[in-house]
Amino acid sequence: MAIIAIAALLGSHPSNARAEDALKRQASWERYDAATMAKMLRSALDEIGVVPDQMDRIADRFLSSIESDDADPLDAYVAATSPMVPVVDEVVSTTSMNASLAAASTDPSTPTYGAIESLPKSMRMTLRTWLGRELVRARMYDEALPVIAEVDATESIDPAAALYYRGACYHALMMKTESLADLRRLLELQDDVPVRFTRTAQLMVADIKGLEEDSLDEISRLMTDVTRRLDLGRASETVEKQEQKIIDKLTKLIEKIEKQQQQQQQQMQQQSGGSPSGGQDQGNPMQDSNIAGGGGNGDVDRKGIDPKDGWGNLPPAERNQALQQISRDLPTHYREAIEAYFRKLATDGS
Repeated sequence: MAIIAIAALLGSHPSNARAEDALKRQASWERYDAATMAKMLRSALDEIGVVPDQMDRIADRFLSSIESDDADPLDAYVAATSPMVPVVDEVVSTTSMNASLAAASTDPSTPTYGAIESLPKSMRMTLRTWLGRELVRARMYDEALPVIAEVDATESIDPAAALYYRGACYHALMMKTESLADLRRLLELQDDVPVRFTRTAQLMVADIKGLEEDSLDEISRLMTDVTRRLDLGRASETVEKQEQKIIDKLTKLIEKIEKQQQQQQQQMQQQSGGSPSGGQDQGNPMQDSNIAGGGGNGDVDRKGIDPKDGWGNLPPAERNQALQQISRDLPTHYREAIEAYFRKLATDGS
């Protein structure tokens, strides 16, 4: 980001051209033009033994797709190599039918893994970038991560796509450090990558850099993640752990709010020199948030996880008590999100 700021100060005067070029060269990666991509493709084809005539035809078809048909480089690459490279064709075909199954092809325990790993590095990195992109677009972030995590962006024909989709994957999984690293690296050359990448990357950076552990923002994101998994038909142990984490964090947040309210009441009592009006015991905080007729103190019991029980269906009194205490000092849209989340769990019978 410092490079970008300095470049902006230099302006566009011709006398500063060499200085701008020097700043650009400090970036940790570069975007390849169509000719360079074609050269990388030819080199990979040569490495696997494709004869020169066939290399020429494939490279020409690839260049034509990009320059004449304005095709996406990753799509053009897999389309050009599929007829000649069986494992590329297999991954592309499987992805169109079952993306989750295609993701498993990069697992070391599968036969396909060996075939992928035996590809020339640029072809392997490009195929992983393409597959990772497809999985991220399908919101299958858990499957996308092992596919794209180890991609060397500079070896893929589209480094910007590798950095962008991996950064987006980390962002969705709330892996703050990793997400910021990839997205900020992408923005080193923000003038050379698609506008849709830079604008979205800037938004993701601004969004996640302020994320704090145990905040309501984090809880809301965890709820969104669980909802996504349920929408994809996932009811695994990972989902159950995420659900329990949400309950634990909500409990911790409620206790924190209660403690703050107790401290405030104690300060008010000390300042007034007496007990709160009505003789209410200061040990019973937030009394104006209690449900009529309820005698609970707002604590949320740790819920056992059992798929048969639908753990998210907290007893109404406990749920409402928790929601009322949370919403007392926080924006109401968070309460709406929490209520929607619990309704979703109740409907799905998680």
